[in-house]
Amino acid sequence: MLKKDRGEVLCFLVLQFFLIKNVILNKKTAMLPRTYLSSDFGWWEITGSELGIRTIHLVENPETKNSETPPELREAVQQMQEYFEGKRTHFDLKLDWSGAPDFHRQVWAELLKIPYGKTTTYLAIAEALGDKNSVRAVGQANRNNPIAVVVPCHRVIAKSGELQGYFYGLDMKRRLLELENPVKYARQGELF
Repeated sequence: MLKKDRGEVLCFLVLQFFLIKNVILNKKTAMLPRTYLSSDFGWWEITGSELGIRTIHLVENPETKNSETPPELREAVQQMQEYFEGKRTHFDLKLDWSGAPDFHRQVWAELLKIPYGKTTTYLAIAEALGDKNSVRAVGQANRNNPIAVVVPCHRVIAKSGELQGYFYGLDMKRRLLELENPVKYARQGELF
């Protein structure tokens, strides 16, 4: 009887430990450091955690335009500014993909391999992951990419070479590609 009581107490303590740990982790993720960056492409909201950058996405109305950038996000802001100024071709930031499905993480890891100024296809990524039939799933993972620009889902195009599917619209996709490769993606009307 005594052994059973000890086992129950031990189980109870382990359960309490994990419940408390989850509460602490949930509080940490609920209050992520956040900042905003203005660019010719719009306002970008950047959030991070102790593990790295969690999100970078466009916002129409930032909560505060003149707030001080949290120290853990300063490097991301600097690198994004350099990118938009045409001075950076590669990002060197820690990324936090916590909670994302494994398949999405695999797709995003493939996106990081696409060189600046180059493109690849949804099919090529599916094939690199070993399943050419997962093209639609690759598209969904692209759409769910929480770290725009740094994880360059804008560099993925249709196998026909056409621009296809971008969360912020094809005009934004073209503008980002044009920034990276003005010769290949210049608009005809801008040549004259």
